[in-house]
Amino acid sequence: MELTVLGKYGPYPPAGGACSGYLLDTGAGKLLLDCGSGVLSRLMALGGPGILDGVVLSHLHFDHMSDLLPMVYASQFAAISPIALYLPAEPAAICGLLRQSGAYGVHILETDGQWTVAGARMRVHPAAHPAPGYALRLEKDGKAFVYSGDTNQCPGLAEFCRGADLLLCDGCFTQAQWAADKPHLSAEKAARLAAQAGVKKLVLTHVTPGCDEALLLAEARQAWPAGDIVPAREAQSWNI
Repeated sequence: MELTVLGKYGPYPPAGGACSGYLLDTGAGKLLLDCGSGVLSRLMALGGPGILDGVVLSHLHFDHMSDLLPMVYASQFAAISPIALYLPAEPAAICGLLRQSGAYGVHILETDGQWTVAGARMRVHPAAHPAPGYALRLEKDGKAFVYSGDTNQCPGLAEFCRGADLLLCDGCFTQAQWAADKPHLSAEKAARLAAQAGVKKLVLTHVTPGCDEALLLAEARQAWPAGDIVPAREAQSWNI
């Protein structure tokens, strides 16, 4: 599998940047994981929505799904059949809007569900975030990839991430900014999660425009000195 970062920012993009959007090539197909502001433009440079075998939304906050709305037009202009879309059922108004667009074949994510998407087996785990959402785990050919979505600490997350070859993790707060009631992990907490779960590589993402990314990376590496930790970079790819 190969992961390419199309956008890494939240809750809004900087000039020339994009919010959360990640292209996962499983070798059997291509999946778009989240589709925030600016992601569609990046996808168009790679061939547009016609290259996709599916879209998976971790949750329905605007910085993770808003570009699915203009993608309706891109799909119509290209005469593309409805794209398989996996997403939470809530908020119902947003889920309903995407369902009613006619551009997507909607599949509702559920905690106990399992799906085969682009030749990979997918499971989900509830996230700790104001909007209902999920961390995603995709496995194929003995390799495992986990995307945390937006989350703070929550029971069972380390076990869900267990042994992943790559963990793409929300780590937008410094240690000073983080608290148990916040909607995101800190970079330090993301690193501790990765260490506890025994993952092979941690990619930190969902940063706020203008934040001190060097400090986030330093705090993560201090928490997991032996770990392979890198920041997400737009247009960068990793083999899994």
